[in-house]
Amino acid sequence: MGHKLTIIMYHFVRDLYHSRYPEIKGLQLSHFKEQLGYIEKHYTVIRMAELIAAAYSADHRLPQNAALLTFDDGYIDHYTNVFPILDEKGIQGCFFPPAKAIKECQVLDVNKIHFVLASVSNKAKIIQYIFSMLDEARAEYSLKENELYYNTLAASNRFDTGEVVFIKSILQRELPEKLRREIVNNLFRKYVTEDEGSFARELYMSVDQLKCMVRNGMYVGSHGYDHYWLDTLDKDNQEKEVDLSLEFLKEIGCSRDSWVMCYPYGAYNDSLLSILKKKGCKAGLTTRVGIADLNSGHPLTMPRLDTNDLPKERDSLPNAWTSKVLEDKTYF
Repeated sequence: MGHKLTIIMYHFVRDLYHSRYPEIKGLQLSHFKEQLGYIEKHYTVIRMAELIAAAYSADHRLPQNAALLTFDDGYIDHYTNVFPILDEKGIQGCFFPPAKAIKECQVLDVNKIHFVLASVSNKAKIIQYIFSMLDEARAEYSLKENELYYNTLAASNRFDTGEVVFIKSILQRELPEKLRREIVNNLFRKYVTEDEGSFARELYMSVDQLKCMVRNGMYVGSHGYDHYWLDTLDKDNQEKEVDLSLEFLKEIGCSRDSWVMCYPYGAYNDSLLSILKKKGCKAGLTTRVGIADLNSGHPLTMPRLDTNDLPKERDSLPNAWTSKVLEDKTYF
């Protein structure tokens, strides 16, 4: 039996090739099915209750090559595409919906940005629009020069080009909230749709769908209410975000005695951790890349792998991340 856990993170899971937004960053449904076959071949998929038990009791150990499947942001994909597959296989998925998007039928800013990017092939057009809005607002908000923002933020990462990183960074957290929301909303209306409510109902699961998944053995945890970068909020607003998300979990029939937080954007700080401890949170999931170790790691700051970190063909040989747990003699 082991103490290490591979937690795999998913977002969009859909038939991208035949969708209205084939450029959205997500996992092709056929690839999910293949990857699930790979995971079943090389790992033992556990339930959230097993993770919590192993994290807090020396009498409980994880199975060999343990894995946990997590799905962020409450997309309809998770109900229509993922849930039936997991249910048929008897596998529990762990789902983390942002409450506001579902209860108020509002598209999250991060998703508005996703669909703007998926709708505009020439990213320079988006950047020029952002620059024009910054020019208009520079005096009111005491903004820096456009070039300084771009040179500071446009650093490519393992998933996105420098242009895309710049767009995401400046619209997600770099600018004052009021201004960035104005820019995001303008871009969304310009390039995607003016009917946000209908788009939200098509994009996210409903309360009834989440209740159905809970009744059928899926796990649902907290992903905040507004999907804020929680490390940017003061302690009072952090607590408000947590409380609102817990009210939502209660509404859909989830236990608040063994709840888990999945940090939006992976962002947290010490004040948030203190709130989570006070309110009985059992585990916290980050976006830090790695394999969780229940012996040496803190249960509120557990790393995860992205779906792109594992092969998408069931018959693939174990890749570096899989080999790491198979060959690590301290695992057992």
